[in-house]
Amino acid sequence: MPALTVHSWGMNDLLLPEVLGTLARLGFRYVDLGTGGHLNVAHATSPSKRAAHLQEIRGDLAMFNLQVVDVYVMLPRISAADEAKRETDLKIFKALVPFVKAIGARGITVSAGSAHPPDDSEAHARAVDGLQQMLAAARKAELPLSIEPHLDSMAATPAQALAFVEAVDGLQVTLDWAHLACQKHKPAEIAKLLPHTRHLHLRGYAPNRLQVPFEKSKHDLAEIVALVRESGYTGMVCLDFMQTLNWHGAQAVDIIRELLRWREALRALWT
Repeated sequence: MPALTVHSWGMNDLLLPEVLGTLARLGFRYVDLGTGGHLNVAHATSPSKRAAHLQEIRGDLAMFNLQVVDVYVMLPRISAADEAKRETDLKIFKALVPFVKAIGARGITVSAGSAHPPDDSEAHARAVDGLQQMLAAARKAELPLSIEPHLDSMAATPAQALAFVEAVDGLQVTLDWAHLACQKHKPAEIAKLLPHTRHLHLRGYAPNRLQVPFEKSKHDLAEIVALVRESGYTGMVCLDFMQTLNWHGAQAVDIIRELLRWREALRALWT
């Protein structure tokens, strides 16, 4: 089966060494990071603070023998009509890429930008332009770039995500299955993104609920695994849990229990 990684956002109430130590004790060897408390964008892009922050994260990773698979860079204003806001996010991204490379990450995930009303006919073009600039910066560091199709974004549906992949040559997908399935998109429809998928995220979901405990989830894990295997996907699987409760019905879950339950279920199916 694919190697498993865990997104640190699921434990964003803990310091990074506490997260990494927990994952190491559970037997995981890979972690996904995101901008925020575990990766401080201001420090990572500051000439005076970058080196210390880099040393800190590298030291934490080495202490617990974990490797970074992916970094989610949360900069949703690339679709904004306000040019100054767009340029600020693009500038931050370009300054952050060398830091992401330096911590050993294998790729970068971004949003396609915050959703805009249908009458904003230029929003898609603005997002495409932003993603093209991001991709160019990532390529210079030899890092793949992917968008995560997610709720409240310019790529909230499989069709919208495919439109960006077609518009930005070389752009890939970080597929968070729950974001699409909780909107009642069928597995076969979601699977159309798999040929373009670089990174796969899984967690429990239900209609209109972005996160639920494993035993309450409406997923057919056997079907998902079959679709992923049929697609020839060769990346890792990220167990990605949230603490953003009530956002699109997301429920609280016991992270440790979920990690163990999902790992057990995937091992049983992915033989």
